[in-house]
Amino acid sequence: MRILSRRHFALGACATTTLAACGNGIGSGGAAMIDARVDSTLNFMYQTYPGTRDLAERSAGMFVMPLVTKAGLGLGGSFGRGALRVGQTTVDYYSVTSGSAGLQIGAQQYSYVLFFMTNEALMEFRRSQGWAAGADIEYVLNDQGETLRAETTTSLSPVLAVIFAQTGLRIGATLEGTKYTRIIP
Repeated sequence: MRILSRRHFALGACATTTLAACGNGIGSGGAAMIDARVDSTLNFMYQTYPGTRDLAERSAGMFVMPLVTKAGLGLGGSFGRGALRVGQTTVDYYSVTSGSAGLQIGAQQYSYVLFFMTNEALMEFRRSQGWAAGADIEYVLNDQGETLRAETTTSLSPVLAVIFAQTGLRIGATLEGTKYTRIIP
């Protein structure tokens, strides 16, 4: 019985430490701070990957996540805060959290933008109580970040994700779930 209790304590401590490391402090200044970081993230993305301007112009809306921090050692998690923009206007703020389990070790940070290419996809995201990313998202940027390519099948997808500015190292194979929750900063 004592070994089981220690094991539970160790797993709980590991999970708590891992998830505590995921806090990236983006929401500390409220809406103005998130908006400033979203603007900076979009400017960086447009300068680094000029092809994303075309995606932005054709999209019904964009979900911009300036910084996601992800860490794991067996159990893992990630956290970030961002904004949903329609045109040039922020319409909602969201937090993103995820949990994962499997063979993993390390930590990384990255930025990403979800482009909602149809009004239906955007409305589904906005109406949901908490949207979980899944097979509906098509990733259009490779890890090396050399070029952005949107193939014919990719450009017909309802949601496109551009991931960039990765730092850190995280390796492993995991099962993961991600949830987007509307917040009031």
